[in-house]
Amino acid sequence: MTHLTLIRHGETDWNRARLIQGSTDIPLNDTGREQARQTARRLSQTLPDAASAYIVSSDLSRARETAQIIADEWQAEAPRAYPGLRERGYGEAEGQSVSDFARLWGDWYTAQVPGAESREQLHARAFAALETVTVDALALRPDLARVFVVTHGAFIRSVIHHVSGGRLPAREERLANGSHYTFRSTPEGLALVDYAGSLMSL
Repeated sequence: MTHLTLIRHGETDWNRARLIQGSTDIPLNDTGREQARQTARRLSQTLPDAASAYIVSSDLSRARETAQIIADEWQAEAPRAYPGLRERGYGEAEGQSVSDFARLWGDWYTAQVPGAESREQLHARAFAALETVTVDALALRPDLARVFVVTHGAFIRSVIHHVSGGRLPAREERLANGSHYTFRSTPEGLALVDYAGSLMSL
């Protein structure tokens, strides 16, 4: 049995300005770098040997740098990047503010944005990517108990929503930069066991 801990990358200037990033490659800002360090310190308290941690990330720079900061804090191996762990693509909405999105396309959950990846496509990609990450990790280290995955808000929301049967996250909840969510992975699928530091009993 392996546990997957999904970590949202640190803050970027677009996060701060409430602009939609999607697949646009925006780097961390200084706040985001400090959030990554804080996440590393917080999670290290749960690890018997942080230096042996296995870390992967999306190939977008905000996730890659977050993962590298965590690896540096733990003196762990350099993270491996996977394009499949990228944020949902938002098509023509990328670079728009949240308020402009609402004006142009309406409700966030029902909007049809030209060029955007659908929720169904994101769901399929997310679970395929996590399966690939898990297979790769166990092929390298068969006794590995935990994999740290630095990825993105909509990606993590999609996984949580499916695993929780739609109970989480709440529609109005914004997953914080640097927050983490742990799932137990078995042949039967994923189960959410830690929601941003709160143990779950779903």
